[in-house]
Amino acid sequence: MARLLLSALLLAAALPLHAGSIATNSATPLSPRVVDYTIDAKIDTTHKSLDATETLTYHNLTGQTLTTFPFHLYLNGFRPEASFTSETHFGGGIRDSDADDEYPKEKLGSITISHISADGQGDLALHFIAPDDGNLNDHTVAEVKLPHPLAPGGSITFHITFHDQFPLSVARNGYKRDFLMGGQWYPKPGVFWHGAWNCHQYHATTEFFSDFATFHISLTLPKNYIVGASGVPTGDTPQANGTKTVTYYGEDIGDFAWAASPRFQVTTGTYLSSMGPVEIRVLAHASHPHAGPRYLAAAQASMKQFEAWYGPYPYKVLTVVDPEPESEIGGMEYPTLITGDTGNFDFTHETEAVTEHEFGHQYWYGMVATNEFEDAWLDEGINQYTEGNVMAAIYGRNTSFLDLPWASASDYALSRVQYLSAPDLDPVTRHAWQFRDAASYGDITYGKTAMLLKTLEGIIGADTMREAMHVYFMRYRFTHPTTEDFLQTIEEVAVKNGRATRSIADLTHNGSITLLPQNVTSSILNASVPKPLQSIAGTPPPLAGAGSSLRSFFNQAIYGTEVLDYAIDGIDSGPERWWLPNTKQSSFRSTVTIRRRGDFILPVTLEVRFSDGSKLREQWDGADRWKTFTYLRGAKVISAEIDPDHTVWLDKNFFNNSRSTTENAIPARKMATLYASALQLVSQLITWVI
Repeated sequence: MARLLLSALLLAAALPLHAGSIATNSATPLSPRVVDYTIDAKIDTTHKSLDATETLTYHNLTGQTLTTFPFHLYLNGFRPEASFTSETHFGGGIRDSDADDEYPKEKLGSITISHISADGQGDLALHFIAPDDGNLNDHTVAEVKLPHPLAPGGSITFHITFHDQFPLSVARNGYKRDFLMGGQWYPKPGVFWHGAWNCHQYHATTEFFSDFATFHISLTLPKNYIVGASGVPTGDTPQANGTKTVTYYGEDIGDFAWAASPRFQVTTGTYLSSMGPVEIRVLAHASHPHAGPRYLAAAQASMKQFEAWYGPYPYKVLTVVDPEPESEIGGMEYPTLITGDTGNFDFTHETEAVTEHEFGHQYWYGMVATNEFEDAWLDEGINQYTEGNVMAAIYGRNTSFLDLPWASASDYALSRVQYLSAPDLDPVTRHAWQFRDAASYGDITYGKTAMLLKTLEGIIGADTMREAMHVYFMRYRFTHPTTEDFLQTIEEVAVKNGRATRSIADLTHNGSITLLPQNVTSSILNASVPKPLQSIAGTPPPLAGAGSSLRSFFNQAIYGTEVLDYAIDGIDSGPERWWLPNTKQSSFRSTVTIRRRGDFILPVTLEVRFSDGSKLREQWDGADRWKTFTYLRGAKVISAEIDPDHTVWLDKNFFNNSRSTTENAIPARKMATLYASALQLVSQLITWVI
């Protein structure tokens, strides 16, 4: 909090007032602009390389004196003995299709700094460090020591000359034929966070973390190339040698990426947000002539739904890049720029899902700038959860991924397949490079997180969950929140709405609960806030246990590895007192036994149906290993079902949730689950194929 207050004061003193911005729909700065970048790059499309000069000004808003500066050099992750390369091919990789094969020389890449100096400091010596694994051959982090310490409130300007050699497309970076993607292509300082520098190495399962900044970027390349980039275009100047120089400006963003190809076809459209108009620019590959309007419609629909539920998109532009076919560039997010994935089948919403997913990262990675090295689930997992809900709202609850006359599948079905692949290998809070392997990272960070948040939605209610997500976004956008920031926001809203009991984490320093946005600049407080949504028709009531503390759920689902699995263990029905004479055969004694087969404890809702058509619901705290319910009434129990509203997505086995005593009657849900599971597998196969 102290750093944020200092940041706001320094920004107010250092930044000029202006009537508006060319990059955002805000009249005042949205973020603490810790870094100012000016980069002039010349791209060699023949040799797939780049030479650039970078001027980087860092504003010391930390409140501490700084004597060292670490820099990310992500492209060195593609050197032969880098940790990224080793982890990808010996531990499995999720961002390289050649994982576990011999590493192709074409996929090698690097960034070389030939000179670095700083005003008032002179030339500086750069040395590589490996804070995560000690790999001396990993050159993805380099550090300089300052001859003269940088005092709090001061600024330092670095001058850097560097050369990039791009790899054949890998990890959403590099080239494919005449297509080029520049992601993580320039030296970038780490983040001074919680009293120390946070600058991790680049790993096979990690993404990125950076401070908010302004960018002035110049790219010189052949004049027949069309460019898409972060920020807004500010110039396009022809040069005498058959090249051109395009310029871009970005502000209140944490990174800058670009894509270039002579084969792009441009489609443009507009979305009118509550903060102002947003230009959507789609760069579709020429081999996908009909993709432009499809991407545009998906982006507009996603933008509308996110604004209604979570908050407005404040930037003036969103660029959607449809990359070169057969490249490994599709499905990636950068500030105000995303890469899509054109599906081969019209009956899936794959193109729409990828577009929505990557746009969602503008919120949970771009603006709510979580540390993707240490808290990947706060970006990827939350984004997977919101993807499921947004896709359902736009394309239908049961048809959000697969939509055929004879078959359908939801976006959440795919997340559940992921979750079931590795439900207990690692906690979701594990640092991204410390998971057992890449498969566990993906299954848990994406799949399990989506399932646990969907289950949490069932516990506290869909409207309360949506309100909590809205508060979380509005409170923490343009900051770097942690796991506890997110969980305490959920608790806070749930307590306010009577969906959970108060815990220590719910209280502010004066013992009261507040829902006012905190840790934000005044411009955020003045931004338009959408009205709360009305209840979704057909939303089931909250689970049993709503109103209790959520900490038990968090400890198991987020910090732990317990598996949730409750089962109907048995049903028995027979005449009451059958051994006595003159006993009425219409009186029956029935029992239903539930068993907890996993270690995860969650309150259980049980629905029991009787032979006379009546039904009732029971609640159980789920703590013991088993529970038997006994009924004395004039009708037999014919079936019983756990979680009749189908809200406990964390349940490992849906098949054992119901049982019937009728000889030829299979519970409807069991049959539906079998059908849905088959479709999930088909959908997963389709995903791998395309």
